[in-house]
Amino acid sequence: MKPDRIYMDNAATTRVDPDVVKAMTLHFSEGFGNSSSLHSFGSDAGRALSKSRETISRRVKARDHRLVFTSGGTESNNLALKGIAFANRKRGKHIITSSIEHDCVLNSCKWLEKQGFDVTYLPVDSEGFVDLGGLENAIRRDTILVSIMHANNEIGTMEPIGEIGRICSDHDVWFHTDACQSFTKAEINLEKQNIDLLTINSHKICGPKGVGGLFIRRDVAIDPIMHGGGQGSGLRSGTVNIPGIVGFAKAVEIMNDSRVEHMTRLRDMLIKGVLDIDGSRLNGPMRKRLCNNAHFSFRHIEGESLIVRLDLKGIAASTGSACSSGSLEPGHVLTAIGLEPEYTNGSVRMSLGRENTKDEIGYALEALNESVDILRRISPFKN
Repeated sequence: MKPDRIYMDNAATTRVDPDVVKAMTLHFSEGFGNSSSLHSFGSDAGRALSKSRETISRRVKARDHRLVFTSGGTESNNLALKGIAFANRKRGKHIITSSIEHDCVLNSCKWLEKQGFDVTYLPVDSEGFVDLGGLENAIRRDTILVSIMHANNEIGTMEPIGEIGRICSDHDVWFHTDACQSFTKAEINLEKQNIDLLTINSHKICGPKGVGGLFIRRDVAIDPIMHGGGQGSGLRSGTVNIPGIVGFAKAVEIMNDSRVEHMTRLRDMLIKGVLDIDGSRLNGPMRKRLCNNAHFSFRHIEGESLIVRLDLKGIAASTGSACSSGSLEPGHVLTAIGLEPEYTNGSVRMSLGRENTKDEIGYALEALNESVDILRRISPFKN
């Protein structure tokens, strides 16, 4: 029996958990005060803000870090890179990142280059891993920041952030990692892993859209990129989004190991089934992989066509064959890992959530087999 519509694009966004909606609703209708106000309504909002901050901070063992709430991962990454760059430019103007970062990191770096900063873009191997020796060799006397993501949003590669943090600490360089995909899905310990700045967001973990955060070690010199009334420890001015932050904290609270294990089992079942399809390959590593990420390429087919066919069968996935601008050129991640041209066009990312089931995986595998077979027969790439 065909299931109802199947959502397998959780790396893009997730359904907000009903308990999260319930927690947020109170702060729209009753606890609606501005946390900066001195009256009791403001005090109630301030207590909700403090409780939420504590809940989220405990998850990453944040003792020497402050948490600045933002509108999401893009703003947090911009604040980390631009804020560090301008606060520390007398110390140095060199930044290191990887060639497979999220666009908001890469485009921030490109913008900083126009402002006179020097950026090194580290290559990665065929599975998306940064070479640690290459990273250490790239650090210079004027290096002020290394920004390397924890889990790649496209191919799921989990970088060894503990080892990267140690290298940065040894060289007295700030280390920032974008953990939007990995937060609550993998262990993060800010102290043990020597992480100076950590980007997180809400809507990847069944929380609301439009809220995220940046953990900043208290001794890190960083400038704001938005100016106003001085909220957010002076680093992120603007009226605080109490309902969103409360929802974020609730999403963190209900995310547990059993849900991670469930997504991992389904991921492995999906990978095993897809690799039985002739001319298929897994992009990214088999191990050291994000628990809910499966990214495949199919030889001699076109990824957008496959996404359309899957959607007609009730399955929502995404393609990795085009960049965010809509170009049909291979995306920067697939190019960076050296994927062969015969595979780059036929790439699909299937990212799982805690609501997916074994029956849905079985149906998705049947749909993939059938769709790949049909598209290969009419493919212009096979000749």
